[in-house]
Amino acid sequence: MKNIISYFLISLLILAGMSCSSDDENPTAGSAKVNFYLVDAPASYDEVWVEVLALRIKIDEEGIDEDDDEEEDDESEWIEIAYDESKPINLLDLTGGNSELLGTADFPEGDIDQLRLILGENNYVIKNGERFDLKTPSAQQSGLKIKIDEEIEGGMTYDLVIDFDVAKSIVEAGNSGNIILKPVLRAFLDEISQGIMGQVNPVDAQAIQVTANDGEDQYNTFVNENGNYKITGMDDGTYSITITPNEFYLPIVLEGVVVEDEKITTVEPVTLVLK
Repeated sequence: MKNIISYFLISLLILAGMSCSSDDENPTAGSAKVNFYLVDAPASYDEVWVEVLALRIKIDEEGIDEDDDEEEDDESEWIEIAYDESKPINLLDLTGGNSELLGTADFPEGDIDQLRLILGENNYVIKNGERFDLKTPSAQQSGLKIKIDEEIEGGMTYDLVIDFDVAKSIVEAGNSGNIILKPVLRAFLDEISQGIMGQVNPVDAQAIQVTANDGEDQYNTFVNENGNYKITGMDDGTYSITITPNEFYLPIVLEGVVVEDEKITTVEPVTLVLK
């Protein structure tokens, strides 16, 4: 699925201040400022901690057309942004409107072609109060690659959202007892919000997962403590929305939910019933 180099999780409310703008704080006309935010769609763990070391970004400047293989090999064309915080990030905190700013940088006008998220080795989950180290792929040493292909214009400020789908990214390896981190990521410019939002009750039905599927792409999130959810960065189209509560309540499917270009669709409120 083209969007599920994502969604290892949200989808979620992005901070109200995240938008494309052209105020006095923006860079000069020849460059664009990009803020990089991390969000998450959660999973059935108490906590999920990842050690983010840096981002690496590849920009294709206006008027430059290079062969993809040459771009991949030329490390000098990647711009690195170090993540300055000294401790890992709990991905399950990045829901319900929360996000983590990983860094900000100015880039030449052109296309954001690829992004690499570089993780350290201090990654673990807390499950039923017990800590389990996450085994991580060797590929993380050079960075977990995300294809983006988004255009940025000089003089503008953008917010780029990296959506880490925890539910799809953690694999429990049978009898070995190992828990493996195989990140499922997507990234998109939050220049124009497009997706769905709604509310699911009662609170006693949590944890409540919300899954949107149009037959080709799938997006996941969980409701927050108030029962609200929001998924952005969706393609336009008609979706079925599956709401999956805990084992005491019945799931429900909403059909024919339409996502339109440059709009957030408000889905009718849902009240779940006991089995």
